[in-house]
Amino acid sequence: WGFFITNFIFWVGISHAGVMISAILRLSQAEWRRPMVRAAETMTVFSLMCAAMMPLIHEGRPWRVMYWIAPYDFARGIWPDVRSPLVWDPAAIGTYLTGSSLFVFTALIPDLAVIRDRSTGWRRVVYGILAMGWHGNPRQWKLQGIAGILLSALILPVFVSVHSIVSWDFGVTQVPAWHVTIFAPYFVVGAVLSGVAAVVTLLIIMRKLFHLENYLWEEHIDGLGRLLIVVALGWHFLFWLELVFALWLFEDQELIVWQLRLFTPPWSWFFLVFYLFSFVIPVIGWSIRSVRRSFVWMFWISLLVNFGMFLERLIIIVPGLMQKGPV
Repeated sequence: WGFFITNFIFWVGISHAGVMISAILRLSQAEWRRPMVRAAETMTVFSLMCAAMMPLIHEGRPWRVMYWIAPYDFARGIWPDVRSPLVWDPAAIGTYLTGSSLFVFTALIPDLAVIRDRSTGWRRVVYGILAMGWHGNPRQWKLQGIAGILLSALILPVFVSVHSIVSWDFGVTQVPAWHVTIFAPYFVVGAVLSGVAAVVTLLIIMRKLFHLENYLWEEHIDGLGRLLIVVALGWHFLFWLELVFALWLFEDQELIVWQLRLFTPPWSWFFLVFYLFSFVIPVIGWSIRSVRRSFVWMFWISLLVNFGMFLERLIIIVPGLMQKGPV
C-alpha cells in the first residue's frame, strides 16, 4: 500500500514542473524557454496519466473504477462525502489533466497545421481537424498568444492547488507524522524540485537521441540549474521545519517516527541516501558553473535527485503507517 501511495505522490510531483516552467517563462516573456517548454509540457500530461494509474491499481477492484471517477450512488441517490480525499483526488487530477492538455494543445496548433500541410490521405483529415483551420495569419497568431497567456495565468493556481490537495490527503488523517500543517507548501516545493530535475533529464535524452544540439544549448540547462538551487534551498528549509514542529509538539508517536527515520535501519540508510542525493550533492554541483553547463553532469545529478525524492516520499509515508495510532 505504501509503495502505491509513494508512486502516486512521485508522479503527481513530476507532472507539475513542465506546465509550471512553461507558464512562468511564458508570462515573464523569457525567450530562452522556447526550445524546451514543449517537451516539459508534454511530460506533464504523461506524468499525470501515470499518477492517475496508481489509485486505479490501488482500487483493488478495477471494475468499480467508474465509482472513483464519478462517485455518485445512482441506486440510492447518495452523493459522495466531499470531506473525503477519495473525492478530492479525482477532482484535482482531472482538473489539472484537462488544463494541462488544453495548455499543450493550444501551443501545438501551429505545429499540427504544419503536419497537416505535409500529410496526405486520412492523416491530412485528422490533422486538419486538430489544426482547427490554422493558416498562420496575424489574427490567429494574436489569438493563440492571448490564449497562451490566459491559460498560463490559470494553470499556476491549479498547479499549487493540486499538490496542496494531495498533501491534505495525509494532513486530514491522524497517522503519526502525516498530519503536519506545512505539508501543502512542502509538497508543492518538493514537486517542483523533482519535476524540474525530470525536465532536465528528459531534455538531455532528447538532445542526444534526436540530435538537437543546435536547439538545446548549455545556456538552457544552466538556467534550469540556477532555478534548481533556489528550489532545493526552499525545500530544505521546509523539510527540517517539519522536524522542528515534531520537537515542538513533543508527541510520542511523532518522535518515534522521526527516530525510525533517522536512527533505525533500513530507514536511516534510506534517509542518508535521500538527503545526499536530493540536496547535498545536487546543490554543491549546481553551484559550480562548469557542472551546470555540462550535459553529462546535469543528466546524472538530475537522476540522483529523483531517486532521492522517491526515497523521501517513501520515508514520509511508510514509517508513519508502521506506528499504531488513531487513523
